[in-house]
Formats: sequence, C-alpha cells, structure tokens
Amino acid sequence: MPKSEMLTKFCRRKIAKEHMATTEYPITLTTFPRLGTPDCTTPSYPVSGPKLRSQYVPDEIANPHIRFPTLAANIRWRRGRKVEVNVPVFRDEKTQWPWKDPSVNYDLHNWPEDDDVRNGAVKDNYIYMDAMAFGMGSCCLQITFQAKNIEEGRKMYDQLSPLGPILLALTAATPIYKGFLADTDVRWNQISRAVDDRTPEELGEKPLQNDRWRLPKSRYASNSTYISQDSRLRKEYLDPNLIVDQDLKQRLLDGGMDDLLATHFAHLFIRDPIVVFNEDLKSLDLSKADHFENLQSTNWQHMRFKPPPPGSDTGWRVEFRPMEIQITDFENAALSVFIVLITRAILSFDLNFYMPITRVSENMETAHIRDAVSTEKFWFRKNPFSTRPSRTTNGTGESTPVGSRPSTPFGPVEDEYEQMSINEVINGQQIEGGFPGLIPLVESYLNSMNVDVETRCELARYLDLIRKRADGTYWTAAKWIREFVRKHPKYQHDSVVDDEISFDLVKAAEQITQEEGRDGLGWEMLGKRR
Repeated sequence: MPKSEMLTKFCRRKIAKEHMATTEYPITLTTFPRLGTPDCTTPSYPVSGPKLRSQYVPDEIANPHIRFPTLAANIRWRRGRKVEVNVPVFRDEKTQWPWKDPSVNYDLHNWPEDDDVRNGAVKDNYIYMDAMAFGMGSCCLQITFQAKNIEEGRKMYDQLSPLGPILLALTAATPIYKGFLADTDVRWNQISRAVDDRTPEELGEKPLQNDRWRLPKSRYASNSTYISQDSRLRKEYLDPNLIVDQDLKQRLLDGGMDDLLATHFAHLFIRDPIVVFNEDLKSLDLSKADHFENLQSTNWQHMRFKPPPPGSDTGWRVEFRPMEIQITDFENAALSVFIVLITRAILSFDLNFYMPITRVSENMETAHIRDAVSTEKFWFRKNPFSTRPSRTTNGTGESTPVGSRPSTPFGPVEDEYEQMSINEVINGQQIEGGFPGLIPLVESYLNSMNVDVETRCELARYLDLIRKRADGTYWTAAKWIREFVRKHPKYQHDSVVDDEISFDLVKAAEQITQEEGRDGLGWEMLGKRR
C-alpha cells in the first residue's frame, strides 16, 4: 500500500483517538468479547431496564433515538417473548458437559418476559443471549455499488448472491460471545435471531390461526429470490417454497412490474412494519418513499436491491452485506477492492454464477462452522461462462483463455454445480477444465485494462491477502482470536474468556492496528499466524 494512503488511514484512527478517553482506542472487532457480562460498559448501568428488558445489557447501550428502543420493544411484543439468541459453546478440554450457561439468572422477575428462561429459552450447551444488542451491536463490512441502470443492478444482485456465503466464511471474525468461546466463527445467525419477530404460529410451533404463513426464515436472513431478467436464469434456480403475498404481487403486476421483481417485493412485504411513526400515518405523501423504506430497510438479507430515492439523482444500487469487519484497515480495504473488482469482472466477462437459491442458503449455514474457510466445502457453479468462452486479450497483446469448461444450459441443473473448497472458489481448481477461480478471473479483467504499474502493484498486494486467506496461509480473525485465547496463560481450557484474557486480546488488536499505522505491516503480523 502506498505510504501516503497508509498515513491517511492511520490519521483517521489518530483523529478518532483524540476524541476518546486515554483508556479508549478505535478498534475494529465484530463484537466486544464480554458484551453482556457484569459491568461490561463504562460507566456501568443496571440491567433489566424497561426498554430492552435484558438480564445482560442495560438500556443505555442502545442508541437513544426513539427508533431503536421502539424496534426492540416491537420485536418483543410481536413475538410474545424476548428474542432468543442461542450460540453453541465451544467444547474445550475442561468444559463441563453438558454445559449450562452459568450467567443465566433464573430468579429474575422484573418483567413478564423474565419467565422466558424458565420456559425453554435457555438450551444446554448453548450461550444464551436475550436482546437485539447482541446481534445488531455487531460490526461488519458492507459495500454498496452504484449501477448504471436497473438492468445492471438486477444482474449484480443475482450474480453476487452466491458469493455471499463464500465471503462470510472468508472474513470470519466472531468466535466469542458474552465471555465464552463459541463453536461458530461468524455473526450472521446471531443477528438473525436477535431481530427475529416471528410469532409461534409463523415459526411452526403452533397451528396457523391468526397468522397467514409459516415463515421459514427470520427477517434477517440469506436471500430467497433472484431478480434479473437474464435468459440464463432457469426456474430451477428459484425457491419452490417461497412465501409471497399474492394479492400484493398482483397489484404490482397490474401496475406494470415484471414477474420476477414483483415476486421479490411481494416476498419482502410478507413482513409487518416493526416501527411506524404517528406522523407518517396522517397523510400519504407520494413524493416520498418513507413507507417503502420502512419495510425495505427492516428486511435484512445478505444482498439488498435499492431503488433510487424519489427526487434524487442517486441511481439503482446494490448492497453486499455478509462480510465481517476485519482488525486492520488493510484487510478491510483488500476485501472492499476485491468485491469491486469481482463486479467489474462479472460485467466485463458476462459471468454466470447462478445455482439454486436454496443452495446459497445452505452455504450460509456452512459458513458458520468453525474454521469453515479451511475445512468445509460449499456449493458453487462449475462453469461461470455463458457459452464456451472466447479468448480475451491481455495487456501485452497476447490472448489468454479465461476458461474452458463447456456450459450446460439445458441439462440437469444438478450438473451445473458441485461442492468446492473456498480455496478452489477463490484460487481455482487445479484440474483440466476446472473452475478458474475468482482471483484469476479478476486478474484476467485487470489484464484487459490499462492499469498503471503502481496501482497494479497495490492491487496485487490486496489480491495476495485474499489468495492466502483462502489457501490457509493466513488465518481468519476468528481463528487468530480463538488461538490467542487458548494459548493465554490464564485460560483454563473451559471455554471461559475472562476479563483479563479479554483485556489482553483487545490490547493485542490495538497493537496490531498501531503497527499498521506506523509501517503498513500490522496486517502481516496478524496474517503470519502459523
């Protein structure tokens, strides 16, 4: 990375530090390791307040804007109980088994919801959490792209969707909750549960009487739709059990919307609005999109398709949402640039990553497995080219093949994809006609562009980080954090991350960011983890 850019990034942290107390530091961790433990905030506040009604985190932890406590209260009201965030605990050598969360207070009786812990909310061998803050308090790395028109936006939405689970596993950074090591590495399902407003009927716990549907997913979940009018989009890729508000879909069709997009929005709108302000109900202002955004912004999927705001020159946008925040600026920059370059390669080579959307959902679950980036395989399309690819010209005037496997546009869908390691998805399969790999595809794109030497060298460093993270040379932050804890002299190998271990962990992360600011090598300290 050019020294000028690194100094700029260091200055951002320096400026942030100047506005903090002497004992505070700007650190990019997905979660604070001991959030929800006694006195986890400074200053300390009592728990079980009237807004969150949590036995672990105080109301003061929430943003004071009325939207946020209202959101938490309405989710709780609609569910008829508090949210249940249960994360499997990591079973270490001395972890008592079966493990019972020792932090649960079964004697608390401040609110009716306190009965939840006595009515099955707490599970053996799971870390129990009971508030929206445990999910929505996480930090992530989200990228929003501007499309030149609606067609390009719809195409990027579809083609980036299968990449979501891959990047979630590649950026895994969340192995600790509430002072305990978890047996998962990423935050996604925890956020999903932290804002899950489904009723017992919608969850399938009771027969449908008052509600319209059994809903298989939380409103924070992986995508369930494809939306592009792409001739390569086969009906077999769509979710056969998708829940849709058919009346609303018909209104959208009658208004001129095509079937795919009408299906997408009619699916999003099976959810109730969970925050409505009185002033918005007094009149309907068609020059604004407040009511639409109210529902759109509380459907948190791993991709989001964003129409232009009324009266704005902002165009169609697509948001890529699954990635976890990384400890260093270099890592976050590398991942951001990598996703941007993938979109350029998709559009330049007309790449095709379609596969059944249900397989994408399955991959999202696989991404949660501990060290999934090195140990698991993910469903992915074998051939990203629409037809047998032509040869592209690189920057030297030589022709370079970008792939060789023939497509199967009309054969069985199951023949189009297979299980691959993340290393194979990112770096390519080392077999004749195998998947070329996302980085080789990006490099083919860069070879076709007139990129100056300095920029190309910087991009090469970014891509090298991604490449080595995928092949296991560099660990994920989740693995680094887990190993830091397990090697700490005070760790008892009982899954407990106490205050001293947490302090040293945060201090180590702060030291790495300081090293990055001084010489640009901090991320390599974090990276060379073997």
